[in-house]
Amino acid sequence: MTYSRIIGTGSYLPAKVLTNYDLEKIVDTSHDWIFTRSGIVERHFAADDELTSDLALQASRKAIEAAGIQADEIDLIIVATTSPDMAFPSTACILQDKLGIRNGGAAFDMQAVCGGFVYALNTADLYIRGGQAKTVLVVGAEVLSRMLDWNDRTTCVLFGDGAGAVVLRASDKPGVVTAKLHADGIHRGMLKADPKVSMDGKAVFKFAVKVLSEVVEEVLEERKMAGTDIDWLVPHQANIRIIEATAKKLGLEMDSVVLTVDKHGNTSAASIPLALDTAVRDGRIKPGQNILLEAVGGGFTWGAVLINW
Repeated sequence: MTYSRIIGTGSYLPAKVLTNYDLEKIVDTSHDWIFTRSGIVERHFAADDELTSDLALQASRKAIEAAGIQADEIDLIIVATTSPDMAFPSTACILQDKLGIRNGGAAFDMQAVCGGFVYALNTADLYIRGGQAKTVLVVGAEVLSRMLDWNDRTTCVLFGDGAGAVVLRASDKPGVVTAKLHADGIHRGMLKADPKVSMDGKAVFKFAVKVLSEVVEEVLEERKMAGTDIDWLVPHQANIRIIEATAKKLGLEMDSVVLTVDKHGNTSAASIPLALDTAVRDGRIKPGQNILLEAVGGGFTWGAVLINW
C-alpha cells in the first residue's frame, strides 16, 4: 500500500518585525490588551517588494534542501493562500517557475483561509495514495498585512506574514495517517475580508473551540487513540486561548503543544507549517512520534490531520 510521508520542512519570515509596542504608536491599543487576548508579542510584515510567491519560494527552497531532493523531482505543487500574488495565474504556478521546475507537473492554489494548509496536506496525501503524484510540495504562504484595516484595532493587531512548506513523498510506511476536513458556509459572515479583514471575535472564539474539539475527537476515534497518545499538537496559531482550550480537551499539557503565536501572530495558512518547521528543526519532533495538526478558518473551514513522524 502506498502512503505519503513528510521528508522535509522549511519556513521563511520577512525581516521586518512589528512588536506590540510598535503598534501602540500607530493604533489605539496596548501591548497588554493584545497579549492578554491573543498571546501575540510580535509579528513579521513583508517588505513592499515582497510577494506571497517570494515568501513561498524561500520556505520551499529550505524544505527541498531538507528533503535532500532536486526541485525537478516535485510533480505537484499546492499553495494554500488567502493572499495570492494576483487573481491569476496561481501563486503555485508562479512558484513553480521561480523554482525552475520544468517537468510539466501540476500546480494549483487552495483557498480555505486558515484551514488552507490542512486542506492542502490532505489533498497532497490523496494524490500520492491515488498514484497521481510521487513527490509533492505543499506550501502555506500569506501576506496578510496588505489586507488589514488599520482603523479596526480588534483585527489589525492579530495578523502577520510568513510561509512554511513541506515535501511529501510516496512511501510504503505510513506518514499521513488520518485527515478530517469540514466546512459550513452559513457562518461566513463571522470572519471575512471584503476586501479588508473583519471579524466577530467572540463568535469566532466560541465556534473555533467547539469545532476543533469535535474534529480532533473525530480523528482520535477513528484511530482508536486517546488524546494522551499524541506526542505533539501543532495547532493553527491564531489565539493562545483557543489553543489552550483545545489542548485541555485532549488532556494535553501545554508542554506538548508547539507554540509560535507569540512570535508570528496569526499567519493564516502559513501558521501550521511555520510551527511544524520550528519544532522539527529544534529537535522536538522525532521519528515515530504522533503529530496532530488542526486548524479553523474563515468560511468556515476546519480540519485535523494525524501524522506518524
